[in-house]
Amino acid sequence: MVLNYPNSPTGALADEAFFKQVVDFARTHHIVVIHDAAHILFTYGRKPLSFLQADGAKEVGVEVHSMSKGFNMIGWRLGFVAGHERIVRAFADVKDNSDSGQFMAIQKAAATALADPTIPQRTRAKYERRLKKLVATLSQFGFQAKMSGGSYFLYVKSPRGVEPGRSSPRRGLLAIPDPRPLDLHGPWDDAGRTCDSR
Repeated sequence: MVLNYPNSPTGALADEAFFKQVVDFARTHHIVVIHDAAHILFTYGRKPLSFLQADGAKEVGVEVHSMSKGFNMIGWRLGFVAGHERIVRAFADVKDNSDSGQFMAIQKAAATALADPTIPQRTRAKYERRLKKLVATLSQFGFQAKMSGGSYFLYVKSPRGVEPGRSSPRRGLLAIPDPRPLDLHGPWDDAGRTCDSR
C-alpha cells in the first residue's frame, strides 16, 4: 500500500489514528506500506507526523523522504528511505542495480542540509507565507479559499461570478493590485500579481 501525507496534491493530513489503522490493515492482510513523505516538512498548523511514529509501523513499512521539497534541492534527485530493515535493503538492492548513485558533492551538500534544522524551517515558512498570501488574494476575488494542512498545493472551487470592477477587460487576465514593493525572499514570491490564465 502506498500512502502520501501531506497528500500531494490535496494537502490533506493524516493523523495518528489513521496511521494506526494502516498498520493494523497491513498486519491483517500481510502487506507492505510505503509512505511517500516528500511533503512532510510542509505541514502547517502542527508538527509534521511521520508514519513511522505509529506503533508497529516499522514492522510493516517504510517512509520515503525527498531532499527536493523541504531542503530546496529540487532536481538533485536525492532522498532516503527509513523503516523496516528488509524493505530498506530491498530499496537499496534496486537502487544499486539501477544506477551508480549521486555525485559525491551532492551527497555532501545533502548531509550538510540534514544537519541544519533551520533550512526546512525557513523553506516551510516561505511556502506557508506564499499560500497564505494566495488564500487572502483569492478570497478577495470571491473564491472560498482556505489553507491546506500541508504541501504547496491549493485547491479552490471556482466562483460562479466575479463582482463588477474586479475583472480585467482582457479575458483570461487577472490583475491583483498590490501597491507594496516586491518582497523578494525567493524567485516566486511576487507570483500572483498578474496571471494570464489563457
